[in-house]
Amino acid sequence: MKMAKRVTLYITIFLFAGIGLAPVVVMFFKSLFVDGGFSLENYGVLFQSNREWTLLFNTLVLAGATTFITVLLGVPLGTLFAKTDLPFRRFFAVLFIIPLLIPSYILAVAWFYCMGRSGIVASLLGETAGIVTSNFLFGFAGTLFVMVSALLPIVIILTMTYLRMVNQDMEEAGRIYSSWPVVLRKITLPLISPGIALGALITFVLTLGEFGVPSFLRFDVYSVESFTMFSAFYDFSSATATALPLGIITIVVLIIERLFLRKKTFVSRTMGLEKKKAVVPLGKYKPYFLIGVSILVFILVVVPLCVLLCKSLSLSAYVEAFARSAGSIMRSLLYASIGASCLVIFGFLLGYILDRKALRLHYAVDSLAVFLFALPGAVIGIGLSNLWNTSGTNFIYASIPIIIFGYIAQYTALGERIMAATFPHVSHSMEEAAQIAGAGWYRRVFKVLVPLVKRGMIATWLICFIFCLRDIGITMMIYPPAHDTLPVRTFTLMANSPDNIISALCVIMVMITLLPLCGLGLVRKYVT
Repeated sequence: MKMAKRVTLYITIFLFAGIGLAPVVVMFFKSLFVDGGFSLENYGVLFQSNREWTLLFNTLVLAGATTFITVLLGVPLGTLFAKTDLPFRRFFAVLFIIPLLIPSYILAVAWFYCMGRSGIVASLLGETAGIVTSNFLFGFAGTLFVMVSALLPIVIILTMTYLRMVNQDMEEAGRIYSSWPVVLRKITLPLISPGIALGALITFVLTLGEFGVPSFLRFDVYSVESFTMFSAFYDFSSATATALPLGIITIVVLIIERLFLRKKTFVSRTMGLEKKKAVVPLGKYKPYFLIGVSILVFILVVVPLCVLLCKSLSLSAYVEAFARSAGSIMRSLLYASIGASCLVIFGFLLGYILDRKALRLHYAVDSLAVFLFALPGAVIGIGLSNLWNTSGTNFIYASIPIIIFGYIAQYTALGERIMAATFPHVSHSMEEAAQIAGAGWYRRVFKVLVPLVKRGMIATWLICFIFCLRDIGITMMIYPPAHDTLPVRTFTLMANSPDNIISALCVIMVMITLLPLCGLGLVRKYVT
């Protein structure tokens, strides 16, 4: 019985390492050889030009500024939604989550239609105003604005999640001597600081690897440079060299996560008590908070969505959009479904290893999953192309598996962490009782564990489905001919298609990605 369990878990680790880590390692080692001999020529000029330093500066400043602003806005918003009596707080929370569910470049497209030189602002206020707003949008300021809009939900969600796990007795003890603002500042927020730090870390990592928004808004960062070197010039060596700084930064981020967040993150999860949560009354300030939140959600969410709807408000536009992208829509749904199903399997087994500490490698496996999640999609895409683009493996490189491999490499950490947070709700004694009764490991998995963690598995599938569906970084790098997905199709059609067609495609993408959000709501309500 133990042998079947160990063999299964080791095979899972081997497959995950082969799919995710091997391409990155092969990519790096190939770049160290030029004309059959060892050479650092590909890296010799990495920082010898001003452009390389500019790319590094732009990448780090964009990631740092996005992280700072999302934390500055996300923590108060998450606190308002989770701890106060703010009216319509659940409705606001859902609205703020929407930008995270769609490809971030769609927000950039919406703001282009609004603030471009011939956009809505220019038509209402004149050409001069359009020039001013266009200059703001195309560059650092506009890229930062869109990235904050897209990633703010991460900090909001984690803040709300960790607030629900705070020990209410500690807050009630503080309330005996101090007001709610003091309790929140000195007790509650310090307790959820690991969650805030985790949100900041995820935001930094995702901004670091973002391709769509900087590319569309013409802001030079390393992820765009790597993609250009690979796709435009098909220069593996230069693409690998430009990807190296991203890999180094990712390793630094991973070390920070290992040293400062791991233990704190899991300790905070054990603090929650099954009792009614304390609600912070806003009192006379409630209208002001309501107005402030309404203005913010209107600017960040409602305006871009309404712009897309107005631009696409034509039946012919949707007919044309469906005609141009019907195949891409079906492929997106199919590939995301397959990818999410694979991620549930990997997430279940790796999450089991992490929570149950079933193997001595549990921390190493988790570190690998987090490293690949933190690694920009451009780097993983280059690695996959390097490994599988050969005559002997072209059957994989030129078909669906290469896309699924990309999803597994990038998003396994999501499934693993969700399942690792789900397994503690299943008592070890239940699994041990089944073992004493003579059930083998596979039978214990399918008859005991799966039924008890089905809610977590469904949530894992839906969340992974969303990320696979909205992915563009990896898919753009590796999709075979005639296998483009809807995000890729929309992105490639932008250069020479009418605005109403592109808007219709973006609206279709938004509607498709909102369906899993409804699914998550149903899971929470009906699945026990």
